[in-house]
Amino acid sequence: MTATTDGSAGAVGPRAAAASDTTDRTDSEEAALEASAARAAELSVRHLLGRQDAEGWWKGDLETNVTMDAEDLLLRQFLGILDPETTRAAALFIRGEQREDGTWATFYGGPGELSVTIEAYVALRLAGDLPDAPHMARAAAWIRERGGIAAARVFTRIWLALFGWWRWEDLPELPPELIYLPSWFPLNIYDFGCWARQTIVPLTVVSAKRPVRPAPFALDELHTDPDRPNPAKRLPSAASWDGFFQRVDKGLHLYRKLAPRRLRKSAMDVAARWIIERQENDGCWGGIQPPAVYSVIALHLLGYDLDHPVMRAGLESLDRFAVWREDGARMIEACQSPVWDTCLATIALADAGVRPDDPALVKAADWMLGEEIVRTGDWAVRRPGLPPGGWAFEFHNDNYPDIDDTAEVILALRRVNHPDQARVDAAIARAARWTVGMQSKNGAWAAFDADNTSAFPNRLPFCDFGEVIDPPSADVTAHVVEMLAYEGKAGHPRARRGIEWLLAEQEPGGAWFGRWGVNYVYGTGSVVPALTAAGLAVGHPAIRRAVAWLESVQNEDGGWGEDLRSYSERQWVGHGTSTASQTAWALIALLAAGERGSEAVRRGVAWVVATQREDGSWDEPYFTGTGFPWDFSINYHLYRQVFPLTALGRYVNGEPVLRGPGRA
Repeated sequence: MTATTDGSAGAVGPRAAAASDTTDRTDSEEAALEASAARAAELSVRHLLGRQDAEGWWKGDLETNVTMDAEDLLLRQFLGILDPETTRAAALFIRGEQREDGTWATFYGGPGELSVTIEAYVALRLAGDLPDAPHMARAAAWIRERGGIAAARVFTRIWLALFGWWRWEDLPELPPELIYLPSWFPLNIYDFGCWARQTIVPLTVVSAKRPVRPAPFALDELHTDPDRPNPAKRLPSAASWDGFFQRVDKGLHLYRKLAPRRLRKSAMDVAARWIIERQENDGCWGGIQPPAVYSVIALHLLGYDLDHPVMRAGLESLDRFAVWREDGARMIEACQSPVWDTCLATIALADAGVRPDDPALVKAADWMLGEEIVRTGDWAVRRPGLPPGGWAFEFHNDNYPDIDDTAEVILALRRVNHPDQARVDAAIARAARWTVGMQSKNGAWAAFDADNTSAFPNRLPFCDFGEVIDPPSADVTAHVVEMLAYEGKAGHPRARRGIEWLLAEQEPGGAWFGRWGVNYVYGTGSVVPALTAAGLAVGHPAIRRAVAWLESVQNEDGGWGEDLRSYSERQWVGHGTSTASQTAWALIALLAAGERGSEAVRRGVAWVVATQREDGSWDEPYFTGTGFPWDFSINYHLYRQVFPLTALGRYVNGEPVLRGPGRA
């Protein structure tokens, strides 16, 4: 453009030139960012491929808190099998997790937690640490300041009762006769989430037996009043649910004295059969460490010796939860996540441009197909007649496939060009049918069961250890909707109900609550791609509100982060130190919402690229996974690899390409 001959537009030329320079510079910066993102993705692909097991799976460490390690030592002490090397290695890990103030937390950077600190302290006493050692004295003082053992959660006091450090009479009663209550009866065992159900059934036996093994030392230093460790507390009003169940517990204590012996013995025998029937082929229970621990104790109390095949397999399975570190420390995983990690890694690699027929992806698909669950489990109590299908989270867990894994495995398999496509299609058909059949009455999906929403279990005095039911959640529902959309079923009535539920669940600010990941960033990062895959326009008001919310909580450094305290304190919602996984979740949502060229996406991608390590990985000490909101947090060590790669891949390559029926 040039100025007019009379000079009236003389100023236009320089301004236009400046605008052109800015456009050129912006295009150049965009091209440079795309190139750096592509290089980062390539480096990440190499890193992730290098971590694949020869059998085709991936598994990162699943880090929780030191109660896993402390309870493992207490179990071994109770059974008389605690050995010096295990004790030394566990104590090394527990000491390394202690904070400056003497406490232990439930997540990295979190506040000290009373029950965790008590259990860690007792474990270190078992390891030989003396009460007057500085690190132990700090912990004991902090415990006393917060009410001592009497203020700890029920589960902690159960462990202490096993050694006489707490009175069984001062614990809530959990009768084994609970096993007889039919599934239609309020507060039967199937009203509990599967993880709680597998824990509570063996604990009914422990509660009935009330064992006490000789304590190797006293714990007077942890009581605020050693002569009266359980001060009487005023009961809540009988008109409240809490007051009602507190009084029910008092009645159950009385029933214990009157319960017919034959009925009690029969109930414990039924509980034992229930436990043994649910033992997995690898000896574990549901692939989860806590139910395995309590099942071993319960069966031991019922007369199963340590050489019994059930007990031997159970104890061997517990050793597989141990992660040995280079410094000789031993960390216990609460469970293991190979199916989850493998499907997420497959998605990340495919979206980053790895060929769909690449041997690594085919091998991963083969392994996932081999993990398909084809037998009926406890989920059938609520969905009788529904044919089985789907996948679980762990290596061995045929009783409890989960809906979240199943949806993501289908999405992963659809990215692979498998030589036996008929086998893939058949597995996906079974899994999709099962998933649709597991929809809850409100139109949404939970993780393991349908309509597991009773308000009663959480009211029990016994259940103060976290979430004990499995209600539908936005993140799981979103993954199912996304899967159904890519299966060509976005218009299916079940999918439409799921979409309607998601739209109704959006928070006023534009975000969605994250049940299984931290927290609103995870929920929003899950829902937006699902809604757009299902056909919602990027201009839909719900999508625009979500975009505005994500942009409003972006950190100054360009990343996103959300602290676990957002589950209990509103000021933390959307706020926290930037992490690789949470930044990726935000980017995945923004890209799905058509925001690829936005400043928020450019800044987010730049943060991901800048924080990548030389080996193609990312570091992430913060916990971004959720077991129970606030009460039990998880650091999935593979999240920091798979989600940034997925985000980079979609930034560079656009929307994922799936094989199969495609979108509706």
